[in-house]
Amino acid sequence: MSGHTYSVSTKSLFVLILSMLLLLAGCGSDSSGGASNEGTAEAEPKAEEKTAREITHAMGTTTIEGTPKKIVTLYQGATDAAVELGVKPVGVVESWLEQPIYNYLKEDLEGVQIVGQETQPNLEEIAKLEPDLIIASKLRHEEIYEQLSQIAPTVAHETVFEFKGTVELMGEAMNQQEKAAELLSDWDSRVADFQEKIKEKMGGQWPLHVSVLNFREDHARIYVTGFAGSILTELGFEGPKSITDESLDVVKLTDKESITQMNADVFYMFMEDNEAVKKTHDEWTSHPLWKNLDAVKADQVYTVDEIIWNMGGGIRAANLMLDDIYDRFQLEK
Repeated sequence: MSGHTYSVSTKSLFVLILSMLLLLAGCGSDSSGGASNEGTAEAEPKAEEKTAREITHAMGTTTIEGTPKKIVTLYQGATDAAVELGVKPVGVVESWLEQPIYNYLKEDLEGVQIVGQETQPNLEEIAKLEPDLIIASKLRHEEIYEQLSQIAPTVAHETVFEFKGTVELMGEAMNQQEKAAELLSDWDSRVADFQEKIKEKMGGQWPLHVSVLNFREDHARIYVTGFAGSILTELGFEGPKSITDESLDVVKLTDKESITQMNADVFYMFMEDNEAVKKTHDEWTSHPLWKNLDAVKADQVYTVDEIIWNMGGGIRAANLMLDDIYDRFQLEK
């Protein structure tokens, strides 16, 4: 009797324990699975929300999700900035000179599709690339902005030469804010370094007045602001001695009697390499008024690389231009 009773009790206990274990395992599985599923369902939208950014720019506001991978740049400064941000665009517009891509960027942009000219991008070619971000300029692309936006999210800078604004805008749009901030911080450090060294070298002669000159086939120009002018101002140079209107961008000189407006301590000039331009340059620089300018008398007239000083328009070009200025003043970089 006792043996039979023992056997039944043991069996009942075993069944009870097994049932409890199965019940616990089932609950644990349901709880774990349920929590996991719930967590995934909730986490995904939250992660997506975090990566969706409202970018305010010259043409309005654009929503961009995640990190764009296929980028088209529609002005030279944006192409330059993309390279410095470590991104190779899938499409770029043709360069103004050294076509189709400026030599200083050529190695980084090998094989990139050309999508027309900066002033007239080819919308069909852009659409074929299926980009997830387009970088434009209001100055160049205001009329086609809506068409561009139908192809892909499009952000636009106000102009084409404000390289710091371009870097900042692209950093936001490309989800590369930290890298953009690093590039701009490095630039600010270089500017501060130059200012310290030039003041030490020049002493009481600093600041110098500077004119950025450009000769064309039928006239000459003074770039008061623009890419080079803005950088020189940031470095601490002052503009032409006889031009006081700070709102001026470019002063166009159509007759040699206007040569006196160029007057400054230093001239940096550039021009295209063709006979008509050379003829204009030779005529203007042999004029008596030219020979009486301060920079000419002091032998401070320099020909600079037009691509770097004017056409590139980006953060890399700005740093190359600053390298050039360090070298001309024999300052240690």
